Amino acid sequence: MGIHLFLWEYAVDKFEVGKLPIRYLESLLSRIAIKDKRVVVGPGIGKDAAVIDFSDRYLVAKTDPITLTSSKIGWWGVHINANDVACLGATPRWFLATILLPEGKTNQSLAEEIFSEILLACKELGVTLCGGHTEITQKLKQPIVVGNMLGEVAKENLVDGTKARAGDEVILVKGIAIEGTSIIAREKGEELRGRFSEEFINRCRQFLVEPGISVVKEALLANSLVRVKGMHDPTEGGLWTGLYELAVASGKGMYIEADAIPVYSETEQLCQAFGLDPLGLIASGALLVVAARRDTAKLIGGLEREGVKAVRIGRLTPEKEGMRIRRNGKLEEITPLSQDEIARILD
Repeated sequence: MGIHLFLWEYAVDKFEVGKLPIRYLESLLSRIAIKDKRVVVGPGIGKDAAVIDFSDRYLVAKTDPITLTSSKIGWWGVHINANDVACLGATPRWFLATILLPEGKTNQSLAEEIFSEILLACKELGVTLCGGHTEITQKLKQPIVVGNMLGEVAKENLVDGTKARAGDEVILVKGIAIEGTSIIAREKGEELRGRFSEEFINRCRQFLVEPGISVVKEALLANSLVRVKGMHDPTEGGLWTGLYELAVASGKGMYIEADAIPVYSETEQLCQAFGLDPLGLIASGALLVVAARRDTAKLIGGLEREGVKAVRIGRLTPEKEGMRIRRNGKLEEITPLSQDEIARILD
């Protein structure tokens, strides 16, 4: 199993499925000149959401689609967007959804299912569904939900990564590839039968809710326990890309011990079955937290008292030292991936 890297130095005619290559995206974002002084945090690599000054508090805004699966996409869309808002220390408050439905495959049952999922997820988080758009779209293979989550945070509680320093420690909350494990079981169930028991497959499918893809509770709890320096929820590109994005956003280097990274046994088995690297598998449900070394024990202990697993996996370093991970006894450079590992097995 190996992570497939994107070498930007080589020209390509077409990009692969997934995020735009990070180094190319950086060049696009560099063209943006924000003149509005109320924009506190704008677009950037590893920036989970935008932050806008609203006098006595900050408004935090995020948008993200659900595209890799057609299962529970309404519920999924609310939680994925809420995660990014919470990573800045903000409480998710208001949700808008654009629901794109495939021509020739849409009926009342499908529309009601997605709508009900959105309402359920909003209820779970105490979020208000306050607007959006629906349409039946030509040449669409499956439904897509594009979410927009708005939240708010007291100015003194904002977590934007700018206060991170070399020597601060990187803590991983929960485990990696929770989302990827659920997607594989949901989208590849027929291929898995015969190799794994129905009980095992169902357990992997339920990773969506246990251990769960939401990190809202964990992010807000972490920020209440200590003054965290940064938070990031790795998504497409897995923990590997999430670590890269976190380092870029903080303007620091990074050193990570791969042996310290917890991988669920179910995830490991599914990755072995399809020849995937769990470090590069879509990872919503994990939370990366940066904290001062003196605060690490208090943070981990406080999380664990609330039943939340957390481990130290590395530290930030001076930027000149680069981004490195010790894996299988060797130091490797942490570089952006060309695409998520899951894209290799999805049609």
